[in-house]
Amino acid sequence: MLLQLSSDQEFFRETTAKFLADQAPVDALRRLRDEPAGYDADYWRRGAELGWTSLLVSDEHGGGNISGSGIVDLSIVAYEFGNHAAPGPLIATNIVAAALSSSAREARHETGGHLDVLAGLLDGSTVATWCLDEPRRRPLDIELEIVADRGGLVLNGLKRPVEAAAQASHFLVTGRTGEGLTQVLVPADTTGVTVTPMRSVDQTRRFGAVSFADVRVPSEAVVGELGAAGPNIERQFHLALALLNAESVGAMQAGFDMTVQWGFDRYSFGRPLVTYQALKHRFADMKSWLEAGHAIADDGAEALAAADPRAAMLLSAGKAFIGDYGGELLQDCVQLHGGLGVTYEHDVHLYLRRQTVNRALCGTPSEHRLRLADLQQHKDAETAGVGDE
Repeated sequence: MLLQLSSDQEFFRETTAKFLADQAPVDALRRLRDEPAGYDADYWRRGAELGWTSLLVSDEHGGGNISGSGIVDLSIVAYEFGNHAAPGPLIATNIVAAALSSSAREARHETGGHLDVLAGLLDGSTVATWCLDEPRRRPLDIELEIVADRGGLVLNGLKRPVEAAAQASHFLVTGRTGEGLTQVLVPADTTGVTVTPMRSVDQTRRFGAVSFADVRVPSEAVVGELGAAGPNIERQFHLALALLNAESVGAMQAGFDMTVQWGFDRYSFGRPLVTYQALKHRFADMKSWLEAGHAIADDGAEALAAADPRAAMLLSAGKAFIGDYGGELLQDCVQLHGGLGVTYEHDVHLYLRRQTVNRALCGTPSEHRLRLADLQQHKDAETAGVGDE
């Protein structure tokens, strides 16, 4: 990351990096490939003790951050997750924790059940996940229905992909209620909920399709306000983009560093690979993509933390740029390793896999370019309206 970290933030980053290096080395990641959860439960609890799940939660609910900006602090953890291809549902769990904490502060009804779930997320004993994306639909284009019925709510629809779907005790489900959006917290064992595992190219991340068929929950399951959750959902979406961008840049950095070292160590015709002119140009391109990725990921996270109006555009621009050029960079890293790079035994594929999955989550680069166009059109319309007055 290019952020100017405080001494506390740098200590937090170093602690996280050391923990991941010790607890999630490459050989451990390879063993986790066949584990149902993709991570060890004790590892996740110990990570929660380091603060991984509390940075977006208010002090009154047992959370706290390092610098006063939990979003920036969490982006540091996400970067290290990408840099180590680390296991664990970091993004999904934090989004749910943030939503529950925010809802509890603003609640007009009893939220004890929500706070019990939040407590489990904070100590790492349980996992919850966000059900947002739907098949063949653009980001935030929600079809799942949440209908008020006889004092409760009924859910019908499909969410896919959902990270840690089979491991989660609760789902934060985003759906449509009339013209508005609603979020509800649904226990995974509720009648009518079906989880179907999906395959992923990532070694340790697990996804599933979650269907809701006449799923009935009490009105107290609402997180926020019925039919008025749009602003909260958009903020959660922006948070997911900031963390995905930071994690992908971490993976890009790891792959690039590994390839540069290989270029100096590997000799061809008596010369290191990095001395060949054609390869120098490729390394220069990769370096420019990497630095730009760092800059736009950091700018997006800081803008979101500061409630800057530019945050939405910066985050979508970052998702589009990092999604495209992150893949280009890591594919070059594979190719520059020659035949060795395309074997399963080499570690570079771990970072390519992480970036490839992140590229598809919460909207592809092409979808975010469309989103940028929509945001700019909306901004132009607002500017024109002000001028007319």
